[in-house]
Amino acid sequence: MDSVSIDWAGSGLAQLTGQPDGPADFSRSAVLAEARRVTADIAELTAVEIDAATVLAGRAALLGLTRQGRVSAGGATRLLSTADGWCAISLPRADDVEALPALLETHTVPADPWPALTHWAAAHSTQAVVARALLLDIAAAALNESPPTAPTVQPIGSGTEPRRPDGLLVADLSSLWAGPLCAQLLARAGAIVVKVETFARPDGTRRGEPAFFDWMNFGKLCYAVEFDNDRQALRDLVTAADVVIEGSRPAALRRRRLSVDDIPDRPGRVWLRVGGYAGQPDRPAFGDDAAVAGGLVGVGADGPVFCGDAIADPLSGLEAARAVAQSLRRGGGELIDVSMAGVAARYAALPQASSACEAPVAPPRPPPPVPPASPLGADNAAVQRIVSEKRSAPC
Repeated sequence: MDSVSIDWAGSGLAQLTGQPDGPADFSRSAVLAEARRVTADIAELTAVEIDAATVLAGRAALLGLTRQGRVSAGGATRLLSTADGWCAISLPRADDVEALPALLETHTVPADPWPALTHWAAAHSTQAVVARALLLDIAAAALNESPPTAPTVQPIGSGTEPRRPDGLLVADLSSLWAGPLCAQLLARAGAIVVKVETFARPDGTRRGEPAFFDWMNFGKLCYAVEFDNDRQALRDLVTAADVVIEGSRPAALRRRRLSVDDIPDRPGRVWLRVGGYAGQPDRPAFGDDAAVAGGLVGVGADGPVFCGDAIADPLSGLEAARAVAQSLRRGGGELIDVSMAGVAARYAALPQASSACEAPVAPPRPPPPVPPASPLGADNAAVQRIVSEKRSAPC
């Protein structure tokens, strides 16, 4: 029994991978070993020590999740058999469920839509299922559709001397998990992180388990604006920021002239875009369906099963944090694009182990307790003061 498999068994990730009525799956144990290398790089670049196993399985511990085979640990995504393969469909939003009659071409959908979706998918090709779902803005992915892609980096402005994150101003325009995790690690490294939300549509994780939202967002300044009515205030923040983390669809920022192409250069600025798919910036994606797109799934007795808990999200957050820290060390002036499906595909390309192992399987471990995150809009005055001081100071 090798150390990588033993680590996987004790991390909680084995408990989250495999059929619910069968043994835990160890085929993806190399994923944790690689994630540990990434966290070691982050520690060297930022002096922030983090446990990769806790990052990958901590949400499941907080929410009491376990493996469910072809149902994601969080319950919102399913692996479905199609006429010629496998796909994943995610229904985490009320809008997704409301779109199901159009997807299934029926007048009504039962309270539990999954049997109808399963039957419908089985009668169509994978390509047809995914294409129709995306037409209705429902996140869907074909198994193994995305190639491995590393974070891409391109120059966008002037650089500076190498820097660490401490003292830098970070505008965190992302939500849910991957982007907020990257921003959280920068906050732990001493950056001043401003979490941007709107009063009408706050970060969706505010509505879930408070401990998870706190874990991702404690220590950040919570700044609530309306993207249309407060456009100048948001523009001032982004213009003053040393690091911008963008997790929304780029079209929304372009419409408001708040995209990377619309903001004046600030020497050394790093602009991070976290999306679902390389070359498809406006395609909806969540951690579980993006993992399926990249082929990062476990091995079941009769087909693929989910690996971990929305695993493309935390893996992408770690990769993004490392990429930002590396850019700052180079002097910044760079745009970084991280594709969750591409990240998942890179981890899926790691050597697979035997799916069976005799090591005892431990449940996921929760992260250490953290202070509560700020309420929505609680830090607006402080953020406005910081932005004013930052803009008036020489670069």
